[in-house]
Amino acid sequence: MEQTFAESDPRRHTQKVQAWLSDLIDHLRQDVQKVDDPKAQALVETSAEVLTGLKTAFAHALQTVRSRLALTQKR
Repeated sequence: MEQTFAESDPRRHTQKVQAWLSDLIDHLRQDVQKVDDPKAQALVETSAEVLTGLKTAFAHALQTVRSRLALTQKR
């Protein structure tokens, strides 16, 4: 279950964007099966792959924020 953070907390926004990206990636992957044109299929699949990379970048950013906050709270 996803933890809820304050509006000003970057973790809140990072998690929200990751969820949106996951939904879009799933939608694109389903659409690959729905189009007949090979170029369109390649575009849709490539888009899903690019968004997967972006989602990974957000996951890394979230981990960095968590690490920084943990260090700040120890002081």
